[in-house]
Amino acid sequence: MSETTILIAEDQRMMRSALTTLLDLEPDLTVIGGVERGDEVVAAAKRLGPDVVLLDIELPGRNGLDLIAPLLEAVPGCDVVIVTTFGRPGYLARALAAGARGFLVKDDPVEQLAAAIRRVRAGERVVDPQLAAEALGASDNPLTDREADVLRASAEGATILDIAEQLFLSPSTVRNYLSNAIGKLGVRNRLEALTVARERGWL
Repeated sequence: MSETTILIAEDQRMMRSALTTLLDLEPDLTVIGGVERGDEVVAAAKRLGPDVVLLDIELPGRNGLDLIAPLLEAVPGCDVVIVTTFGRPGYLARALAAGARGFLVKDDPVEQLAAAIRRVRAGERVVDPQLAAEALGASDNPLTDREADVLRASAEGATILDIAEQLFLSPSTVRNYLSNAIGKLGVRNRLEALTVARERGWL
């Protein structure tokens, strides 16, 4: 039985420690490292060369979904498996489009995770069954990349000018993007648009 080496990217130390302990009990799985920040993941993967990276989505420093493509480029032959609390169809679609081979939620038992890692290494794609069923009935993301960028930048009470400066856009362009996003999502204001887009995994 060949050994599979694993890097865990998880910001909660207790969760990272528990996953490491439980996966190391499997005879063919070995955790060779763990990081807690998204902006540390690619460097750690290049240094350690894992077979599989278990990647959370909500990481400080950089979002896990944005790390999938750089990881696969930095470590060819590595497989990425998303393990997250946030089982949303929009996140699933983005993860698979970026090249992730698995998408699991943290409620699943660790035996299921170990089995998923083996299946991914065997060339399969593994998705949490309930989330896969939800994704089939979910609507497609109506937002353009730029509309999503502007909505994301509008969090924390940012003003139109703040967003414009952050994204190198004119204030009128920012207003247009926000207006388009609000209209597409059928809500009354940008706060509601941000809430809906996040709940559906589109941001």
